Amino acid sequence: MALGRYRWFVVAVFFAFMLLHQTDKLLIGPLTTPIMETFGINEAQMGAVFTGALIVGAILYPVWGYLYDRFTRSKLLALASFIWGATTWLSAVAPNFRVFLVTRASTGIDDSSYPGLYSLISDYFPPQVRGKIYGLLEFAMPFGYMIGMALGLLLSGTIGWRGVFYMTGSLGILLSIIIFFGVREAPRGRSEPELADLERIRAYRFDWKIARDLFRKPSLRLLFIQGFFGVFPWNVITYWFFRYLEKERGYTPQEVFTTMVFAVLVLASGYFVGGAAGDALFKRTSRGRLIVSGSAVLLGAILLVITLSVPAEQRLLFAIMLSVNALFIPFAAPNVISTVFDITLPEVRSTAMSIQLFIESAGAALAPLMAGLIAVRASLHDAILLICVTAWVLCAIFFGVAAYLIPRDIATLREQLRQRAEAERTAVKV
Repeated sequence: MALGRYRWFVVAVFFAFMLLHQTDKLLIGPLTTPIMETFGINEAQMGAVFTGALIVGAILYPVWGYLYDRFTRSKLLALASFIWGATTWLSAVAPNFRVFLVTRASTGIDDSSYPGLYSLISDYFPPQVRGKIYGLLEFAMPFGYMIGMALGLLLSGTIGWRGVFYMTGSLGILLSIIIFFGVREAPRGRSEPELADLERIRAYRFDWKIARDLFRKPSLRLLFIQGFFGVFPWNVITYWFFRYLEKERGYTPQEVFTTMVFAVLVLASGYFVGGAAGDALFKRTSRGRLIVSGSAVLLGAILLVITLSVPAEQRLLFAIMLSVNALFIPFAAPNVISTVFDITLPEVRSTAMSIQLFIESAGAALAPLMAGLIAVRASLHDAILLICVTAWVLCAIFFGVAAYLIPRDIATLREQLRQRAEAERTAVKV
């Protein structure tokens, strides 16, 4: 298969991985109520279940990042898919809450496996189009959320929440086989413009000095900081919005599904639209991706305040505003990934992305528990509004400062790659 066609096969396989993995990971949201009823627990205890998996995932991000930059990324991704399937099965057979808390936390092991996927894709596609590619891949995340929502709401009454977990866990094991035998490794840096015309590229591997230098990049430090706050809203909405609609706005399960399905479809399109907008503006200015990101999160905060102020009886207006809000929520995600790779060398990109996601997860791990605690004392409405708006306003500030600083960091990377290309050409001549 030609490289041009094969790279789209890789995208298709990774799209399936992200779609099904997110389905498995996020369907616990719509399954929250039956799980709570099975074990007889409250919101704070269920918040601990959510947070446990997030903490495990956060701790393992640096480990996965190092392994991806040191060894073959495609084989490690196959291992991650197998772990996903196995740990989901363990959650399904848990006999009591304590065991379920532990087994559900173990599902976080594979949740930190994405840095290698993003890094491998960066070696198949050049910088000018990565925003769209990452946006396309991340389209799978909310689409998986929607599939999880459908499975949770429609099948939990027939096969139970345990049966749903058996189903998604089996898919993880099947996909691990496809990745292991079907996805090939790509040379690190192959798609960079400075290296693209070289017949051979030296095999670059993880280097501790280069990894430590990541923290010397001003714009990358700001991306790390904003990442701590940036996923608070996503995790609060993911884990608590179903219960908010059911308990505080009086929706039936069917009404929850019909309200959310269109909003999630719009949100899914926002990943690709946001990535494409970032690519387009990036071609005009190196600040483009971060300008798009900062504008989107600020607009998202404003729209959320308006959306949650809609009276409960005005359900059509609420659904419309929720969908408009959903379009802008994911704009930053593909642009942050692309920006991290715009300023880091190929052999430490998994590490850089793992640091970004580690910091995000460290913050996100607190979000469901914080929301649960606030809900016990006030309401889920107050918890969602307070956490999301505060996080988005802070992120807008960090994106703005990073946009001011990033041109120098991009120029530094391009010069490093030009020097490598020249060294490779000189070595060939000798």
